Amino acid sequence: MPSLEVGSIVEGRVTGITHFGAFVELAGGQTGLVHISEVADTYVRDIKDYLKENDVVKVKILAVENGRIGLSIKQADPGYQPGRSRRMNPAGRQSFEEKLSRFLKDSDERLSDLKKSQESKRGGRGTRYSRIGGA
Repeated sequence: MPSLEVGSIVEGRVTGITHFGAFVELAGGQTGLVHISEVADTYVRDIKDYLKENDVVKVKILAVENGRIGLSIKQADPGYQPGRSRRMNPAGRQSFEEKLSRFLKDSDERLSDLKKSQESKRGGRGTRYSRIGGA
């Protein structure tokens, strides 16, 4: 079984995915964990948006202690810079107008959903109740 050195970058295969991370099988049959915070250098809400079982990934070995192996996918990326996320990358930055446009679109959709929900609770647009005896 090869020795795993902290700081080295190796390849592995994703063998399992949980809500808190992914298990990666390394050479020699050893398995390590990539915590969800070490999957990408942006916020990861659902790890399944980034990984699936049997994916082959490059990982950096962060720690080997008490039989546990801590791994990182984001730190295995040669362009990774600690403390700097891709959201701060000027090439990927959205302009104020784009952000405002997206906000307004999302806001309109939420308002529309809210109105539909309230109408269904009231029985629609007055169709359930009608005036008796008059115009």
